Parts: sequence; C-alpha cells; structure tokens
Amino acid sequence: MSGTLGEIERRVARSFAEGPVDPSDMQAAIEALVAREAPVLAEDDTASLVRRVRARVSGLGPLEPLAADPRVTDIHLNGPGPVWVEAEGRLRPTSVEVTAADLELIVERVLGPVGLRLDRTNAIVDARLADGSRVCVVGEPLALRAPVVSIRRFRPSRIGLDEFAGEVAPLLRDLVDRKLNVVVYGPTGAGKTTLLGALCGEVNHGERLVIIEDTAEIRVDAPAVVHLEARCANAEGAGAVSIRQLVRAALRLRPDRLVIGEVRGAEALDMVWALASGHDGSMSTCHASSALEALVRIETFALMAGESLPLESVRLQVHAAVDVLVGVRRLADGRRCVREVSEVERGTELGLRPLVLDGRVVAKPSRSR
Repeated sequence: MSGTLGEIERRVARSFAEGPVDPSDMQAAIEALVAREAPVLAEDDTASLVRRVRARVSGLGPLEPLAADPRVTDIHLNGPGPVWVEAEGRLRPTSVEVTAADLELIVERVLGPVGLRLDRTNAIVDARLADGSRVCVVGEPLALRAPVVSIRRFRPSRIGLDEFAGEVAPLLRDLVDRKLNVVVYGPTGAGKTTLLGALCGEVNHGERLVIIEDTAEIRVDAPAVVHLEARCANAEGAGAVSIRQLVRAALRLRPDRLVIGEVRGAEALDMVWALASGHDGSMSTCHASSALEALVRIETFALMAGESLPLESVRLQVHAAVDVLVGVRRLADGRRCVREVSEVERGTELGLRPLVLDGRVVAKPSRSR
C-alpha cells in the first residue's frame, strides 16, 4: 500500500468521479475502489476510509459528518481551512478542513439542485437544502479570499414551550390563549424562530394558521396549517416572490392567525394592517435588543413600504397592532431563554408594561383581544 489514508481517500474519490454510478450501487462501488487502491488495509481502516469517501462524493462532501451530528446547529466555512460549527450553543473550529476545490464542490451541490448560481454579478445567494436547512453563500468579489458559506441546520423535531421557556411558559401560553399579537425579538441565534415554533404549537387545532417564511423552518403538528415560503429569483433573475407578496396572498386564504417568520422590510406595513384588522393571535419575530427597539424597527420597516404615510400614523398603527413583545437571549453557557416580556399599553401615552424581567414573571397580561 502506498500513500497515507488521506492520499488514498483523494485517489478513490477522483476515481469514483470519473464515471456515472447508480446511487443504489454507490456503497459497493466505493468498497471496490478502496479494495483496489489499498488491498492490505486493516478492516477498521477500510471501513473508516469507505465512510470518508462516501461523505466526500455525496451530499455535502466533507461536511457530511458534521451535518449528521445532532448537536450541530450551524456550520460555517470562512474559506479554505478549518470548518467552524456551533454546537450546544458554542462556536468552535473542527478537525475538518476544506480546500478551495472542496468549497467549489459544496457550493455547486447546494445551489445546483435549486437552479441558482454564484458568480461575480450574483455574489450573495440564499438557498434551502432538501432537509430544510438554510444556506447563505457569499462569493467573490464580496468575499475577498473565497466563497463564505453558512448553513443553519434544520431541527427535525420541535422544541416545546416548557422546554424553551421554563417558568415563563404558563404566561406565554396565556398570551396565545388570549389571542394577543406577539412579536419575539432578540439578536441573531438567540432562538427567536425556535420560540415562535413553540408558540405556534400552543394554538388550538381548530384554528387556521398561515405561516410565512423566507426559508421554511417552523414545524407545527396541526391539521389546519398552511406554509408559504418566499422564493429568490432564478439564475436568469426571474421568478422572485417576496414576503410582502405572500402576506398579501395570505389574507385571501382566510387565516385565523398569521405567523410571519421574520419582519425585516416593507412587509411590516402589510403585517401591521393585517394584525390591526382582526387577525388576532398573530405572531412574528424581529432583530432587536429591547422591546422599544423592536417597535421602532417595525415602524421603520413599515415606512420603507413607500406609501407616503406620516410617522405618527404608522406609529399609532404599530402600537395598535402589537400587543406583547417577548425578548429572548442566549446565555454564556449557550442556553437560550426568555428574558423579558412587555405588554404595549395604550392610552393618552403609549408605553411598555413589564410582564417578565430577567426571566422572572412580575405581572400578568391585562387584556385579551
């Protein structure tokens, strides 16, 4: 036998790529190539080599072992070199390294099946893998060295409200029962979408729920749920469908509650109008560091709709539409939790009434829809 296991792996992978192979015969074909290249290899080493070659030539290539680890929630490629992951709330480098050729292969496998391409005129691409995982690729010239890839893993099972929110769960459940309109806010990776999915799981199964997302992530086990997903333009620049278009379409689908995965643009105005016009118990998320900042961001996004509305009018509508803001945080040990809940007070002066402070319930909601 000549060469290290890594060299043998690369030779086998190259040989495998030289001709088409029936997917049902992939395992046998790889085993035959390994036996030809390394006939005296120990049994354990042979089995390990077969697994590594299969990972390299299928799926996400060298990332497959990381993608198969249930603890991994995010995979980050910052260019050639070590692959970074977030696992159990902590970001760390792994022993997996990718070359420029590996990066090119991974980008091709992610974007090819969905009809997208990465080039200098289309250097930022979002896509979804077959298992629901979310992918963002930034290429040259925006990424200076090589394509940068981030993969947000799709959780196959939904986290329950009690598991996520602990002692705050009964209050959140009460908000859902009262049909109050809720916006979950927090920084990136704090668990906003996870909590939104847990809240959706508390909705009565007799209600029609229409869920709108950029990338489908929210899982709800209920019979009357409709999922709508935005679509990016194809390689020719056609076929894009925005969140705003989906919000308008959703209103014609007779929803009892609307759920918008994240508000970050002009769709905020359509959401505010929908929430203020009788779709009680609706929910969304927003990137913000406080309840007041979340309200201001929603106002700003609504003004981006270009309807020439005065700020004061938009502000009054936002405060009329949003009942409660729920703040989530990621703690130093990686756990995600509910830290603040604030009720929007209405009257001569608009204000925020705290229901939860520092993870402790301090008051009950004062009204229902």
